Order: sequence, then C-alpha cells, then structure tokens
Amino acid sequence: MKYIYKLILKIMGWKIMDTPVPEPKCIILGVPHTSGWDFVISYLFYHSFGASAYIMVKKEFFRGPLGPIMRSMGGIAVDKNKGATLTRQIIEEFNSRESLHLAIAPEGTRKNTEKWKTGFHTIARAANIPIYLGYFDWGKKEVGRGDKFELTDDVQGDLKRIRQWYKDKGVQGKFPENFNPGSDLE
Repeated sequence: MKYIYKLILKIMGWKIMDTPVPEPKCIILGVPHTSGWDFVISYLFYHSFGASAYIMVKKEFFRGPLGPIMRSMGGIAVDKNKGATLTRQIIEEFNSRESLHLAIAPEGTRKNTEKWKTGFHTIARAANIPIYLGYFDWGKKEVGRGDKFELTDDVQGDLKRIRQWYKDKGVQGKFPENFNPGSDLE
C-alpha cells in the first residue's frame, strides 16, 4: 500500500522531503494548518513509508460506525470538555504506548490566529519526547517531518523560535490568508 500512497502524492504534485521521525515517540507539529486537506497530505506522507502518525479527535466522533474508521485513520479519542486535563490525557497516552507519533497543530484552528497554543510543549516536556517541525507547504507542494527542535524551560521563547523557523522556511498554507507565522516576530 505504501507505494500507492507515494503514487497518489506524486499524482497530486507533492514532493516528499524526508522520512518519518526515527524515534518511537514524538510530537510532530503540523504547520501551517489552514485546511482539512492538511490531514490528507500528512496521512499520505506517513503511510507512504508504511508508518503511522496519530491525531487527537473529539471522543464524540468515535460513537457508532464512525469509531473504527476514526481509529484506523490514526484518531485518538480525547475528551475536550475536560479543559486542562486534555494535556494529561495525551501524556497518559504517551506513557501507555511503546511508540506514538502524534501530530498537533499548534495554531489550534484552521483560521488565521495570532496566538499559538503551547500544550504540545507541556506534553513533550512531561513525557520526555522530542518535537519535530513538520510541514505541508502548499506553495511548493512539499511535505516533511522537518527539523528536530530542542525544547528549553522558556515556553514563549521556544514558541517564538518555532514560529521563526516556519517563517524563515516560507511555508504556505492551502489558504495562505489563514496562516500567521508570526507578524510579532519582526
């Protein structure tokens, strides 16, 4: 099947820039997140190597016949109504598995936003796992896991450096007007 996924990406005009993350556990930031198609491109990328990456999905989507489909596509059911415990749910998920590559969109929305969420930072530090700066550049049609990012105790400083990396890379979302790499970085 992995060859079919590679072929689909190629037919769609996408270039694979690197391989999936080598570590058994990690968080992969998915930036820029401006469309539901970002999931499709990421899914095809990871599966083109015979690998799997996961995403957090509201537990309500796992009811009835949709549940097995969501799980087969890499969905991890989370209770988003519990607020701060969402972070704890994901940390527990990492601690209970031997391997887990979790994709997280720090923008938290497909709309233009100034403020990125920092839960990925908390999760990575608590679970002692690396972060990779994954991307899907709709302008160049390139997809990859990106660089490994070394976290510090300075959450806001790390976030600023991460946003600068994406800005310097010049990635473009499917809907460019919905991506804000950080106008505050100037």
